[in-house]
This record gives sequence, structure tokens and C-alpha cells, in this order.
Amino acid sequence: MKQFAHRINRYLILPAFVVAVSTFSAFAASRDQIEAFLTTTGFDVALDSIALASASAPQMVGIDPEGFGSQWTRLTEEVFDTKEMHDVAVSILEQTLSDEALSHAVEFYASDLGQRLVGAENASHMIEDDDQKQLEGQAIVSDLVKAGSTRVESLKRMNRAIDSSETALRAIQEIQVRFLLAASAAGVVDLQLDADGLRQFIKQNEPQMRQSLQLSALANAAYTYRDFSDADVDAYTDALEQPLMQEVYELLNAIQYEIMAMRFEVLAARMAELRPAQDI
Repeated sequence: MKQFAHRINRYLILPAFVVAVSTFSAFAASRDQIEAFLTTTGFDVALDSIALASASAPQMVGIDPEGFGSQWTRLTEEVFDTKEMHDVAVSILEQTLSDEALSHAVEFYASDLGQRLVGAENASHMIEDDDQKQLEGQAIVSDLVKAGSTRVESLKRMNRAIDSSETALRAIQEIQVRFLLAASAAGVVDLQLDADGLRQFIKQNEPQMRQSLQLSALANAAYTYRDFSDADVDAYTDALEQPLMQEVYELLNAIQYEIMAMRFEVLAARMAELRPAQDI
């Protein structure tokens, strides 16, 4: 799928986000259909990439994970268990994704263009060096602007189609709030603000975060689709703007961000188990 989950480690500026799964479809897809949907669209890889976001957790509470040695690696592998996250997503989609929306998305992503897009998106999702990817994406955007290319506007339009309601902004804010509150409850960090105060502080920084997200999303898209023609990018954007595809992405955005928030809460609580590594 189009990369709609931005790594949160670059947005450490400290509403509630509620996963939008309360409206159940009367024509929900079967588990086998969901599994095929995940593979065809690449959402399975997008789910796996959630684990890479764990690198941002220590920064939010001001600790150095290297001080805990292999304990940190083991903890994140346990908390961000890819099979568990996959099963949660499948269970939710079974109850919420309609046959019509599923078929519409699969038809596009199973096409030649769709499969080429999924291949590029999957590869981009799993790049661990997000800073380098951002730098390369920014350089591509700069070159496009200098050349007077219309591709930059096409990429912006694509990103708006993916997140027309600013789900990413709200979700990243809420993930950090939930993580910090859980870390405070576990004694990992001493918060000077309650939940309302934390959200109010975040609200003050919302314009900067919004701009950062937009610039990051643009660089990410420029990098991910760098080998595609302008016609391919426009065709993809047209497909993403279709109502049924909008329905699919609204649901997938909500699921991915809620899984991420839940995992970060678990991680915060379990960080209390960590002990400084001893030199041998």
C-alpha cells in the first residue's frame, strides 16, 4: 500500500485517536480474502514495518537504548511481534472491510502498475535508515522544483488522497501521549503534566508538526516513486482518489495507527524491566 505511516522518531514535539472500526460491514470479507488482500496490496509489509518505529521510543523519554545492551533488542522484538500485529489487523478487517472495497483495491493493486507500486512501496517501508531516505527524497524534490516539474504537485495530491483528514497528525500526537502516560505510570519517566496538559502542549506545536509531516511525506513519496513516470504517478493518484479506495485507506490508516499506539503502550510499561548493561 501507499506509505501512509510516517516514522514517529522525527516528530518528537509533544483529540483522542480512536480506531474507526465501530461500524461493522454487513458484507465483510472472509479471513482467506483478507490474507490475500494484505499480500496483494502490500499492507502486510506495512504492518511489519511498525516494528522499525520502536527506535523512537527511547528518545521520547530521554534514554539511550545502547545502555541496555541486548535487553532492548529482545524487548522490542517481543513487543512488536509481527505475527501478533498481523493477526490483530486481520481480525479487525474481517469485521470491517466490505467485499466491495476489498475487490476494488485488489483489482487495482493486482494490475501491472499496482504490483510495480507495491514492490517499490514494500522496499521503501523496510529501509531502516529513514534519515538517509529523507535526505535523498528531499534532493529529488529540490531537483523537481528547479526543473519546474508538475510532479511535485502530483505527489502532494497523492498524499492528500491518502490522508485527507489529517489522520497521521492526530495519530502521531496520540501515540506519543499514550506512550508517555504509560511510561509515567510505569515509573520510567516523571511527567510534570497530566493527560490534558500534555495534549494542550501538543496542540500549541501543531502547526510545526503539520508542516514537518507534509514535508516528510513529500520527500518520502518522491523517493519511493522515483523510478515511475509522471503518467504512472498521475494514474496512481487518480486511483487513490476514488471513493472506495478512500474507504480502504481510512480503515487501514486507523488500524495501523491503533496497533502502533497499543504496542507503544506495552513497550512503555515493559521498559521498567530494563536494567543497565554490565561491561564484561
